[in-house]
This record gives sequence, C-alpha cells and structure tokens, in this order.
Amino acid sequence: MKVISVPSPLSLWTTVRSVGVFNVAGSFVALWAFIKVLRVLRLRLKTTQLRGPPRTSFIYGVSHDLVASQDSGGMYERWATEYGVAYMIPSVLGQTRTVLCDPRAIAHFYARETWTYVHTPLSSRLLESFIGRGLLWSEGEAHRRQRKALTPAFSNAAIRKLTSVFYDSAYKVKGAWDAAVESSKDDNAVIEVQNWMNHISLDTIGIAGFSHDFGSLDGKRASVTEVFDTFGNNQKASAVNQILFLLASAFPIVTKIPTKRRNLVKKLGVAMGEISSDLLIRSRREKDVNVSERDEEKSIIGLLIKSEGQDAELRMSEEEVMAQMRVLLLAGYETTSISLTWALIELSRHTDVQTSLREELLAFGADPTYDQLKASLPYLDAVVHEILRLHPPLGEFTRLAAADDVIPLSEPVRTVSGEMTDSICIAKGTLITIPGAAINRSSAIWGPDAKEFKPDRWLTEDGISGKAKEVQGHRHLLTFVDGPRTCLGKDFAIAEFKTVLLVLVKNFVFEMRNGPDTPVEIARGFFPRPRVVGEDGIGVPLRVRRYE
Repeated sequence: MKVISVPSPLSLWTTVRSVGVFNVAGSFVALWAFIKVLRVLRLRLKTTQLRGPPRTSFIYGVSHDLVASQDSGGMYERWATEYGVAYMIPSVLGQTRTVLCDPRAIAHFYARETWTYVHTPLSSRLLESFIGRGLLWSEGEAHRRQRKALTPAFSNAAIRKLTSVFYDSAYKVKGAWDAAVESSKDDNAVIEVQNWMNHISLDTIGIAGFSHDFGSLDGKRASVTEVFDTFGNNQKASAVNQILFLLASAFPIVTKIPTKRRNLVKKLGVAMGEISSDLLIRSRREKDVNVSERDEEKSIIGLLIKSEGQDAELRMSEEEVMAQMRVLLLAGYETTSISLTWALIELSRHTDVQTSLREELLAFGADPTYDQLKASLPYLDAVVHEILRLHPPLGEFTRLAAADDVIPLSEPVRTVSGEMTDSICIAKGTLITIPGAAINRSSAIWGPDAKEFKPDRWLTEDGISGKAKEVQGHRHLLTFVDGPRTCLGKDFAIAEFKTVLLVLVKNFVFEMRNGPDTPVEIARGFFPRPRVVGEDGIGVPLRVRRYE
C-alpha cells in the first residue's frame, strides 16, 4: 500500500518562500476574483434582469444615497413609479439588489422566509455578535422551534394579565409630569418626551417579561439603561461609520474594525448579556418559591426556564435563552418607545385629532380592560395604526436567496431587454430588499392621501383602498412584517402602545414647543428615531399642560 506523506508546516512555508509570497498571494486573489466572476455570471444568467436607477457612485451604487436620505422610502417609491413594482438597484462594489414593491410578490417572499430567503452574511454576523443565536438570528427549523416555544407568552390570555403593568408605568409618568407642570411658573412645562417613552418601555418589559423593575422611571440607573441612553445620545453616524457599514455589506469582516460606534454597540451587547444572565439566575432561584407551575409556564421568563429542561419538547440551549432575553430587552427599549414618541409628535401637530381622541377616551370613562382596548375604542385604534403605518420602526430589510425561486407579480414589469413579464426568476445568492416604509406610505397602494396623518381612513369601509387590502400583513401593514418572521410581540406592543397613549392623552394636552410647523428629522441610531431639528441626541421637547 502506497503511503501518502503529508508535508509539514515548515516545508510548506519553505515552498511558499521559494515561489514567492507575493506570487502566492496574487494567486489567491486571482482565484477569489475568478470565483466572484463566476457567481456574478450565474446571477446574471439565472436572474431576470430588471430596469432600475443608474448608479450614482462607482463604489456604493445608490446605497450611500439611501443611507444619507431623510426619506429613503420616498426614493424607493419614486423608483417603483418609474421602473415598475419590481426593479433592480446598484449596490456596493458591483452588487445589485432586487427590490419588491408589489403585494403579491411580497406575500410570496414572506411565505418562504427563513427557508428560501435568509439573513445576509452581514446581518447574520451583526445579529449573532449583538444578541446571540436567538429568534431574530435563527433560520429554518431552529427558528420554528424557538418561535413555537415562545408563542404562549404572547397569547391574548398572557397579555390580558399584563395590562395592569402597562397602566402602572403610564401612571408613573403621569405623576412625574403632574409634578413638572405644577412646579412651573406657567400652567405648562416643556418636557423632553422621548427619553420618558424609552423608560416606560424598558420598565414595562422588565416587569412584564422578567419580573424585574429596572426603576428607570424612578430615576434609578442600571448598566443597561446607561448604555442605552449613551447610544441614544450618539445618534449621528459619522461619515466614516457610514462608509464602513456600506463596505461591510460586501465584506462582513469590516465589522471587526474598531470604531467608536462599534465599541458602543459592543458595550451595549455586553450590558444586555450581563443583565440577562443576572435575571436568569435570579429567576431560576425564585421560581419554586414565588411562582406556581401554572403561572410560570405563561410568563416569558418562566417559558424560557422551562425550555432549558432536557425533556422539554421544544428545548432551547442556555445560549438561545440568553439571546431571547437580549431581543426582548432591545425591543422593549427601542420599538414601542419610537412609536409612542411619533404618536405624541403627530398629535401635537394635529390638535383636531388629539381633541377627537381625548373626547372618545373621556366619554368611555374608566380605564378600559385589555379586551376593551382591542374592541371598544375605535378612534384610539385608528390613531395607533396610522402611526404604525406612517412611522414603522424599521423602514426596510434585505435578505439573501438561499435557493433559486420564481416570484409572481400582480402586474407585469418591463425587463432590461424591453420584454414584459409577470414573474421574475431569482437565482441563489440574489439580494432581495423589501422597503416596508415605502409600501406603507405608497400613493399607488394607499391612495393620494397616503403621506397624510389621517386616522379616519381606518374608520370607514372605503378608507383603505383595494390595493392596500392586497398587502398581507397585520391590518395590511408591513410594520410587523409577515410570514414566519411576523413580530411575535405584536399584540403586546399594541396593547402597551394603546394603554400609555390613553393615559397621557386623557390627562395632558400636547403642543410642539415652537409651534405645529416645528421641523422633525430622523436621527440615525440602532433604529431610526425622530428628533426635533436643532436638538442634541434624540431630543423631542413638547409643551405639556394638564387637561382641565
């Protein structure tokens, strides 16, 4: 039998030196470039080539324009008007993205998410490093298993029990604002509302999810709140950070470059990991003493602990449990607080809507139950969903095709060759973008008044156009996405949103500090946040007075 000898590392290095380090490096670069060219050729041959905007930058395509824009959704909508409901845009270093603005195509896409359409290498790397291998990161069977394990914690029965927690947080803010107004010389006070909304959301998810009071509404400082607030006060990404983020879409390794922003994100991840670990350890110790088996299984922390059991049907590892807790902390701080802040801004701009909402709430009387919040206050429901339509916390997302696919369209589009097609072929490796904010505010889908804050549209049969009814998301919105990745905490978030808004509008009158035409811009952070132009950080100062 012939023996094959394996060269030692020393002999390999000797060979490399004899050939030349630069020759070897050049060979690897050439091989990498050859593979990339083959992949690009395959994508071009197997993917329907659609029209789209020309690149405005040789390096970034149109990506830098989108990142720098205050209204990227408007850019996507204009391109859809010009090129059709599906089109291609040039991206970083020669990449292209296929953009879907068609309800039928988007429904097809969502039905196959986590299997056919998966995270890009960049988003997967960022999610894993920041929150771990939890529900947001996972794909396919792992995602299905984790989601099924967590679903009971967000049922109507579970949220119904948490309504009192939402009210407690809202009334803490009422008490603090009453004191601020009372101590002012006039009958009003200027209050920076966004940080208050952050702390409502964080304290609520702490108590409702983990039986832990962060105490941020009482002025307590914990490591996680300090880092969250620091992150909120460093919203404006530098030009260098923007460039690195764009390059990372082609080379995810770029995310390893140490920048001030990356260090801050890393610090936030560590802080969330520490608090999650502390909460998990404390809850394990207390579960037998303070929580009955029946109640434990319906709480978020109880379900997470139960899922660690070796015999659990939907077992999650400790790493996965920790990741779910990080996700809930992040969502608790960010998404609901952004929606609440936008609601106070829009009601301050539209005092007639604020008055109509207050009249409905006062006429109803006592604080409504969870079921009454869902079904008995139509104008509150309309205001909440109009905010969710106009101001979704996440404006767009991009996925990677893990397999070849054919996406149907509700109306034909013209290809680069001039042919009309009512479906598009997608090759494995294609990048697909869903511009959710653009769909939510599209005039072609929602009608000519799509850009207006108009809660009345939700109150009449013909208030929502036929095209909008084709969008297969919650209430025809893409705010909570759709399919396997539909936001699991959707009903929790809406119930909290309604409860807090109800308490604040019943008791206070809101105005923009400098008048209804005060300009508001988007501050770049972990999620896009509103900010009054000229303010530091995420400042949204409103003039607040008691409703007498």
